Amino acid sequence: MARMSAEERRESVIRAATAEFARGGYHGTSTEAIAKRVGVSQPYLFRLFPGKKAIFLAAAERCVEDTIRTFGEASKGLEGEEALHAMADAYTRVIAEQPEWLMMQMQMYVAVGAAEQDGDTEFGEAVRAGWMRLWDTVHLPLGADVNETTTFLAYGMLVNCLTAMGFPPGHRVWEGMYPSARIKGRLEH
Repeated sequence: MARMSAEERRESVIRAATAEFARGGYHGTSTEAIAKRVGVSQPYLFRLFPGKKAIFLAAAERCVEDTIRTFGEASKGLEGEEALHAMADAYTRVIAEQPEWLMMQMQMYVAVGAAEQDGDTEFGEAVRAGWMRLWDTVHLPLGADVNETTTFLAYGMLVNCLTAMGFPPGHRVWEGMYPSARIKGRLEH
């Protein structure tokens, strides 16, 4: 079997870090757990990334970029309500199929709040920059309407919270959602 390049190993660290941070959060996840999941030593991990914060931020960046790509691909060639429903459907499908993606997002917001309480703005700056790219990605297909963009993203955050809390499809809390924003099928935990 061929050896992985440093870039391939870096990608495997980001995937492993996403899974570990999604479960344990920034403070509850050790670099040892990430290294073990990847099958490398901690010293090797730190040759790829300067520290735990860099690993977390790389995982957070990947999570945001994957969400941006999901919205961009779903809305390609669409506008207005068609784009809205295509993006909502694509997103709810992804978070139902890949719960670590949703949980990583939730952990990103917690990490920002905790870090800023400690005077560390680096988490917040990185996550807010990603959020603005996300905003821009949905803003144009929704007709560059600030209210539509805000409403879409607000529904998305509600979907995140309801899904993270484990409300099953068909529960009454989903009734006010437009159908494309409702979680389909059975949620796996």
